[in-house]
Amino acid sequence: MANGVYRRERLRALLACLLLVAAYFLVPLAPDPNPARLTLRAVGTLLVVGVVAALVTRQVRRQLTAPAGSTPARSLANLVVGLVAGLLVFALADFIIADNAPHQFSGLSTRVDALYFALTTLTTIGYGDVHAQGQVARVVVCVQMLFSIGVIATGASIVVRQVTQLRQPKR
Repeated sequence: MANGVYRRERLRALLACLLLVAAYFLVPLAPDPNPARLTLRAVGTLLVVGVVAALVTRQVRRQLTAPAGSTPARSLANLVVGLVAGLLVFALADFIIADNAPHQFSGLSTRVDALYFALTTLTTIGYGDVHAQGQVARVVVCVQMLFSIGVIATGASIVVRQVTQLRQPKR
């Protein structure tokens, strides 16, 4: 029975992640020269980042306070979905900035470039082929790095720990 619950939650998380990736590539984003609307978009993006950070943090707390050996499948799946959502929000923010002000980033011109940049920043690999040049981009990337260290890294380590515990035979 428990195995069926985990399988169902993994499938739900996979579908949610696939829908998030599809939305990332399909959401219409037209360049906007209007500074007021651009500011509203930036504020909206920051609010979404805050909500994702709060949700991921809540799931991290659930995982940390769960009794040893008990892994709530739903909260673990929600944590994975939250981590993917956080990555995609930053990729979208990077793309919007690059699309509206091309001088802000070097080498970032498509959504794939933005996703690649967000992932290399998240994983702290930073190849250097795409990088922030302008001040706005650098501020956003600084926030992304802090988010990555504080929220994503903690959440990812919990997911790995919980999945490892699930695969170990019970004593």
